[in-house]
Amino acid sequence: MTKSSTPESMLPLQGLFQRQHHFQHLLAMAHWDQATMMPDHGAEARADAIAELETLCHQQLTAPQVEEWLNQAAQDSTLDAKQKASLREMQRQWRQAAVLPEQLVKAQSLAGARCEHAWREQRKANDWQGFAANLKEVVALSREEAQIRAAATGSTPYEALMELYEPGMNCARIDSLFGDMKTWLPGMIHDVVEKQRSLSIVQPQPPFSPAAQQQLGRAVMALLGFDFHAGRLDISAHPFCGGVPEDVRITTRYSEQDFTQSLMGIVHETGHARYEQNLPADWLKLPVGAARSMGVHESQSLFFEMQLGRHPAFLARIHPLIGEHLGQRPGMDLANLQRLYSQVEPGFIRVDADEVTYPCHVILRYEIERDLMNGTLEVEHIPERWDAAMQQYLGLSTAGNYRNGCMQDIHWTDGSFGYFPSYTLGAMIAAQLAASVRDQLGDIGELIAQDRLAEVFGWLRQHIWQQGSLLETSELLRQATGEDLSARFFRAHLQARYLG
Repeated sequence: MTKSSTPESMLPLQGLFQRQHHFQHLLAMAHWDQATMMPDHGAEARADAIAELETLCHQQLTAPQVEEWLNQAAQDSTLDAKQKASLREMQRQWRQAAVLPEQLVKAQSLAGARCEHAWREQRKANDWQGFAANLKEVVALSREEAQIRAAATGSTPYEALMELYEPGMNCARIDSLFGDMKTWLPGMIHDVVEKQRSLSIVQPQPPFSPAAQQQLGRAVMALLGFDFHAGRLDISAHPFCGGVPEDVRITTRYSEQDFTQSLMGIVHETGHARYEQNLPADWLKLPVGAARSMGVHESQSLFFEMQLGRHPAFLARIHPLIGEHLGQRPGMDLANLQRLYSQVEPGFIRVDADEVTYPCHVILRYEIERDLMNGTLEVEHIPERWDAAMQQYLGLSTAGNYRNGCMQDIHWTDGSFGYFPSYTLGAMIAAQLAASVRDQLGDIGELIAQDRLAEVFGWLRQHIWQQGSLLETSELLRQATGEDLSARFFRAHLQARYLG
């Protein structure tokens, strides 16, 4: 993609958003260090520093002259299609920032930092009461934000927050997609569990040193095309992909008892990273050069993990690497690993869930955070609601088990409400993209076996990665797959892999 010469009306806006990109780079590194390297006693000072920088970003983006610049650019008839898309994304970011008062932005940053830092130890201690005290402050501020955004957009409070992650999405569409899924997913889970009941699956014999797991992870990342000159792998309490396209940071967590979760977690985060590392370079420091949405971002990580990583052919491809780094021991034979990575079993932990039960975790969180932001659920009632939903969707009880229940995720600690639907939207998009890859390039298993992963990545680079935010999500999917988002591809994928 080449960038046309910049019209004069866009110059001050480009300068502003390039500065914003540089500040976001610094914020990303501060957050990464906070999650991976920072000593405990640095938490308060780091929270203050992050809040100060976020406030500065907000001040710059909402300065009085910015609206004037946007209006002047909007009247410029010389803008080409890509420049109009760039202006559209600038307007979106400006609107999202301009409605919020500066003091709220700073208060949210401070409350989120306090809650997230305390959560690390409170989760280990199963301390719901301590966590709830901090979460109440975060929720109160998030509700204030949601009300302000809802008043400006004419939507519900929760939809106003969801717009930050999934532009153009609303609860009616989510309720329709998830409602349909709830009609067939419980039955599918039952059928798959019954089908697998007779399978003999052996847990690989521990221990597995974190150092050896990290070397294995790096080898698999290299196979998947991760650019180590523009990123790195580290350890954190909750796996994530952060940083900026020029310097992508991914993390995982290791268990000496089980290497399988960290390995697939690395594959997942590498999908996020490849997307970031391959965004259009000509538009890199502008909003139009950013990832399209969280759902599209999740589609890349889930394409890597579910469509590629757990495919029997990919496991066969990396099996020699597993043996090389972890050694040969009981449970490490290929057939057993293939069964292990396709095992379906309801469990407590979302990030460790198989792809059949995973949507239940997302639907549960969506329904809770929707009601929490719309004011029909209070923080103190979350554990009871969580336990009831876990029993309904997965047949498990989390009564009193806060650590593995409503305290397991990091997202709510910093007020990231409206985020969770993106995970299952991403799974749907990934399945839809995989169907198009099969139509255009051939069977994915054969592509892997023939060492043709580069062709798959080339297809993703052309249709998703290099598009940045030039297209709205619906148009991006139509151009890549021929139609708007449809859940039928995800259902067909699950049916074929687990019941076919």
